[in-house]
Amino acid sequence: MADLQSTTASVKPRTSSMSQMSESSQTAAEFINEQLNMEAEAREALPYQFDTCTRDLGPLRQSLYACLTCSPPPASAAQVHTPAGVCYSCSISCHGEHTLVELFNKRDFVCDCGTTRMPENSPCTLRINSKTGQKGDVTGETPAKGNSYNQNFKNRFCGCGEDYDAHQEKGTMFQCLGLGTTEEGGCGEDWWHPECLVGFTREEYAKLIEKPETKDPNGSAADGELDREARKENSNTTDTPVLDAAALEQNGADGNDVVAEAEDVEDEDPPLPPGFPSEDDFDHFLCYKCIEANPWIKSYAGSPGFLPPVYTEKELNAAQATQISAETVTNGDSKKRKACDDHVETDASLPVPAPAKRKKSEDPNGALSSIPEDTATVISTLAITPKKEDMAICKVASLPPPSTIALTKPFSLFLKPAFRDHLCHCAEHFLVLKPHQQLLEEEDTYEPPISEDGEEGAQSVGTGSILNRGEAAFNNMDRVRAIQGAMAYAQLKDKVSAFLKPFAESGRAVGAEDVKAYFEKLRGDAQGIQEAAVGAKDSRQDGEGDGGANGSNRKEQSGY
Repeated sequence: MADLQSTTASVKPRTSSMSQMSESSQTAAEFINEQLNMEAEAREALPYQFDTCTRDLGPLRQSLYACLTCSPPPASAAQVHTPAGVCYSCSISCHGEHTLVELFNKRDFVCDCGTTRMPENSPCTLRINSKTGQKGDVTGETPAKGNSYNQNFKNRFCGCGEDYDAHQEKGTMFQCLGLGTTEEGGCGEDWWHPECLVGFTREEYAKLIEKPETKDPNGSAADGELDREARKENSNTTDTPVLDAAALEQNGADGNDVVAEAEDVEDEDPPLPPGFPSEDDFDHFLCYKCIEANPWIKSYAGSPGFLPPVYTEKELNAAQATQISAETVTNGDSKKRKACDDHVETDASLPVPAPAKRKKSEDPNGALSSIPEDTATVISTLAITPKKEDMAICKVASLPPPSTIALTKPFSLFLKPAFRDHLCHCAEHFLVLKPHQQLLEEEDTYEPPISEDGEEGAQSVGTGSILNRGEAAFNNMDRVRAIQGAMAYAQLKDKVSAFLKPFAESGRAVGAEDVKAYFEKLRGDAQGIQEAAVGAKDSRQDGEGDGGANGSNRKEQSGY
């Protein structure tokens, strides 16, 4: 899975704390540049604007997050659990300091933030409160009835039901295209370990790919090569890099850098288990749960557009692989001889366009769309109503009947890029296709607007400069609080200007201890208290403020 991420908002360590000495001092220009660099890094990590909740847009296929802080998974099956999912914007603006699980894309979902599925102390800060007319503090709204939840919202994935740990998980997980909710017997677009789909337990697969320290009593240098060969034999994937002499020569006299890089890739990406198709051979897949819930689709297994069944029993996959291998050798020799004799290209030798590699492991720092980058513009325009010529032909009738094993043993089905062109649209079989829009056309996935740089991004909370974000915060306050904040800022600015003036005149840099001492004076010592009292008295005499009715109970937050 691209790989799923269990994320917790983190705070950058305060490497330039107030207690450091003046050698860590920096000019105002350096400070501003540092802030701009940090904001640029934030925009790169979070490229989309997050100032608008998607709830008002209705059901969408969109990137979702489960908040384990607001909706923690139950400790036991006896406990009641209310799952909830939030959109990309709410995951940052409303749950940025919570423990989140990235679920990636799920279809027909409406954001749960600010609804009764969330605790009242965790409101939505992005929508308009119908009671106050102000933005934020939205709680208690009715959640969407059409939302579907599965075990992913508890941070559990795959048929094994393991909790996902992004720091321990290795390899790739694959998301089922989904032909039903969990209530209907399907998986609800769950993410699956490849080994669990082909009949291995996670422990068995871990031992299978475990690299032994030695291969013989002498511990020869060939051990690593033997291990790599064994892993190649146990894998049907073509991802393992093959280095020839030309590549080694191009990358150096001995090719050490290339070999080291290849070995690093092998260590990071364990091979796919025996019986699992190569990643380049399919575009989507349907898990055995969704197949069992929709047995009509079993007829397509092994037909054009579909790979042969991938059983949940590894012995069946091994027997099938042996049979296919034997047939390939026999048929391949026959076709080669015919091509040589007749001097014509057979179907097997015709060039086949390489399928677009699906982003099975989506980068959390990259685009959130499930549509492949190189096929984003090639989206099917198939209408919901089938064409008359398609309705007149039943493609299923021409398919060979499924084997007895396929009818009795559960299996998953892997779909080639053009599988939709081979589905039957006759009057009878279109009725079972129509409820599953993902089988009729490529799905569009909602993406928030891209955050803009600099001042142009001021409309997005969390983007743009610190000044722009401050102004945006003022715009979301009520008038009394905004005026009080502006007055407090103006007073603080005058005091800070007076403090910095001697440094500017002398050309001396402002040290961290100077700033610390100054703010301690402002908030703690007797003279600072006296100055604050005099300032408050003058303000009341001048008629500023509201007599302290709104501000007398304010408490200053410590730690600044």
